[in-house]
Amino acid sequence: MTSERKIQKLLIANRGEIALRIIRTCREMGIRSVAVYSEADRDSLPVRWADEAYCIGPPPSAQSYLKVDAILDAARRSGAEAIHPGYGFLAENGAFADACEAAGLIFVGPTGHVIRTMGDKIDARRLMTQANVPVMPGTEGEISTDEELERAAEQIGFPMMIKASGGGGGKGIRIVNDPKEMRKAFNMARSEAEKAFGNPAVYVERYLKNPRHIEFQVMADNYGHAIHLGERECSLQRRHQKIIEETPSPLIDDELRQRMGDVAVQACEAIGYRNAGTIEFLADTEAFERGEKKFYFLEMNTRLQVEHPITEKVLGLDLVRLQLEIAAGQELPFAQEDLRQSGHAIEARIYAEDPNSGFLPATGVVQSLDLPGGSGVRMDSALYEGMEVSVYYDPMLAKLVVRGSTRDAAIERLKRCLGELHISGVKTNVPFLLAILETESFRCGKYHTGYVEQNLKTILKDAGSEKRELIVLAAAALAHAERKHRSRQLQAEGAPGLSTWKAAFRPGRS
Repeated sequence: MTSERKIQKLLIANRGEIALRIIRTCREMGIRSVAVYSEADRDSLPVRWADEAYCIGPPPSAQSYLKVDAILDAARRSGAEAIHPGYGFLAENGAFADACEAAGLIFVGPTGHVIRTMGDKIDARRLMTQANVPVMPGTEGEISTDEELERAAEQIGFPMMIKASGGGGGKGIRIVNDPKEMRKAFNMARSEAEKAFGNPAVYVERYLKNPRHIEFQVMADNYGHAIHLGERECSLQRRHQKIIEETPSPLIDDELRQRMGDVAVQACEAIGYRNAGTIEFLADTEAFERGEKKFYFLEMNTRLQVEHPITEKVLGLDLVRLQLEIAAGQELPFAQEDLRQSGHAIEARIYAEDPNSGFLPATGVVQSLDLPGGSGVRMDSALYEGMEVSVYYDPMLAKLVVRGSTRDAAIERLKRCLGELHISGVKTNVPFLLAILETESFRCGKYHTGYVEQNLKTILKDAGSEKRELIVLAAAALAHAERKHRSRQLQAEGAPGLSTWKAAFRPGRS
């Protein structure tokens, strides 16, 4: 049994919108927050909002947000009892989790052993097979020779996928449609895996054409209780990176939701999981068309997901609060049968990128900013006017999350909010997102993981149309005019302006 440990001060080993999102929950729970920051983030909102903040190095991640010793030193200096890793950076680094435990700190997440086990896709497949979780047909272990590759091809058939055992983000993956491509793809996947993850190990599995990516949010405490919090549809992707997510999935009915959810919980129990995690599945769309609802385990993310707010929207929960309570030794406050989803939620990821230039990351200074609002709207970001968008970090600027009573209502609300969103000084993917929302396939909920790539030219053409540009510009101009009107009203009433607010939050920190 695990005894309860009071968390009075939490260090957040991350930056940007996720750091700010965690700080907000800390404030509501009466927990003091500690931010860490690189020199590039000295003026960031997490630094301004946290109770304490410590510089941990120069802008490059390898010299700051990935420096375990610097983060642990900041925890020691601040007197924090716990560390929340957010997502990205060290969130799925088993050695970091171990180092936190060794330093007497509470790591808000699973154990280092579980992180390493589920981070190795070969080990994860083996464990899930033993737990009777449906796994994609493939090799049981690493493929390291041409002879093993040929035997795997005979067993699995084409098309097949060669995948790196470690890491993610689409690296170390090659799709093979023909025996002639096999050896070249094998060597390229191994080489890329070695460079990206320091581990050349690859395995082979069957390749599903145009599958659906369905993930289940899971939560488990330290007392053997595990539940799922429903699914998220994450099939709208570009180069294996998610763009728009929604819940519930347009593909899933109640019977299948229960079956997949039970499997997700089964997977958690098999590995002795604790805290928040996500079990990701691929649904075989060709089998679905035949009336066979087949799905397969893809991987487990042993952390909080970027898209967790849509789950919060339909369940009325705070997942970060749950994480902190579980990390402190509390039991889950409810059982599976207590949870009921209400309405439909969608998240759109706002990136600083130029879709018309191959989605190259965009840099610059945010000159003016107007954020959408209204009923059922949530904007997770750390944006502010004057903020510099640099080359050092992920180009995601914000997450726009909406909830509606129905899927159609949520789509219309998201379109309205994207039209209201105005970020000048940096190029964004907002017109691209609007174009996706208006495609027939999205409106009907009949899309798949390859949909965006296969229809990219059409979507880009629509996103760049004169009509689209006029709609976006008109909405931005209206929002900007309204903001200036409000500002003049405040000044006339003697309220402090933006410059006063900025000065009040200047960090004067360590």
